[in-house]
Amino acid sequence: MPAEHENEPEAVVRVGRVGRPHGLDGAFVVEDASEDARRFEVGSALRVDGEQAVVVLSRRVGGGRPAIKLDRAARRGGELTVPRAELPPPESGSYYVADLVGLEVVELEGERLGVVTDVLPGVANDVLELDNGLLLPLVEDCVRDVDLVQRRVLVGPGFADHG
Repeated sequence: MPAEHENEPEAVVRVGRVGRPHGLDGAFVVEDASEDARRFEVGSALRVDGEQAVVVLSRRVGGGRPAIKLDRAARRGGELTVPRAELPPPESGSYYVADLVGLEVVELEGERLGVVTDVLPGVANDVLELDNGLLLPLVEDCVRDVDLVQRRVLVGPGFADHG
C-alpha cells in the first residue's frame, strides 16, 4: 500500500445510533437503524464509536425497531458503524449516504449550490442537506445525476430557490 494512504481512516458507514435502554439486560433501541436487519443479528460485528463490538442479543420492539445488546458498553448516542467494504453494492440508482456526503451539488446551468452534509429521511422521499442549510428532495425531477467519480450531484433548475 502506498505511504500516502497509510494514515487514511478506513471508510465506514453508519448503520444506527445507540438509543434509549430497553429492558434491564443492557439492551438498547437502535435509532436511525439500517434497513438491513442482518446488521443487528446475534453474532454480527459492529463498531460503536469506532470500537469493535459484537451483537450478543437481538430482538424487535415497538414498530419493528431493533433492540440489541453488545458485548461491550455503549454510550447513548454512540454511532454504530460497519466498514464500507463489508456492504454489498447498492442497487442500480441507489446510493449509500456515505457515498453522497461530501459531493458537490451543481445546477444544470453550472451554478454551485453547496456540498452534501447529510441525507435526511423525509415523509415522501429522502432529502439532501447541504452545508449552507439548503434542503433538496432526493427525487428524479431534482437530482438529475449522481457522479461518484467526479464527486458531484447535478440538480435540475428551480430547486435552489430560497423563495
